[in-house]
Amino acid sequence: MEALCKKNNFTNLKLHTMEGKKHKILLCEDDTNLGSVLKNYLELNDYDVTLERDGRLGLAAFQREKFELCLLDVMMPNMDGFTLAEEIRDVDPDIPLFFLSAKTMKEDIIQGYKLGADDYITKPFDSEVLLLKIKAILKRNEELNKESENKEFDLSTYHFNPKLRQLSHGGITQTLSPKENELLKLLAEHINDLLPRDQALKKIWGSDTYFNGRSMDVYIAKLRKYLKDDEKIEIVNIHGNGFRLVVQ
Repeated sequence: MEALCKKNNFTNLKLHTMEGKKHKILLCEDDTNLGSVLKNYLELNDYDVTLERDGRLGLAAFQREKFELCLLDVMMPNMDGFTLAEEIRDVDPDIPLFFLSAKTMKEDIIQGYKLGADDYITKPFDSEVLLLKIKAILKRNEELNKESENKEFDLSTYHFNPKLRQLSHGGITQTLSPKENELLKLLAEHINDLLPRDQALKKIWGSDTYFNGRSMDVYIAKLRKYLKDDEKIEIVNIHGNGFRLVVQ
């Protein structure tokens, strides 16, 4: 059987993460040998790797845990990598995503990038290059996340600090619960635009079930109450689609 990755490049290249924290990677690969070797290699280089053998198991793992990057084989049983990528992007549009594939046709590569892939890597591949690409993407995201964490919002006469979970108005500061904070942050990031209901549910509650939807409606009502002292700001329900934080 043709080697799917160049094993002679599995050198002991240690790439330590910031502050000793291991980045979590979801690896979906149905080839038992390649999956095990790649998982061991990434773990040797200080990554925390979850390996799943098919797309459905990969989706279940993604819904169950929080990952910082996904490596997806394209041809897998039960659910192929392209379908899995669509499901993942529906939950988290920003997570870095690499396709690993023996399919080298131009149409397949284009499809991968249309699904929002950060890279499309054809087999056999150089494992050291893959490792350096992973490091570069994660470093970029760390910098973007740091900027996002420190971002504050002026919402008409309200000031919102997501990092401290504080909403201030007229000299009074309200400390938000974690879910209130995450929901208002998503709304503020989509200010005057649609925040899709299913996107908010999957990102904050983990799934868009009926009961989670009712729970989110309760939190929307709480946020409306917190913002009621300024008539120039409101959370509008777009029936069947989601919500808009409208600031005049």
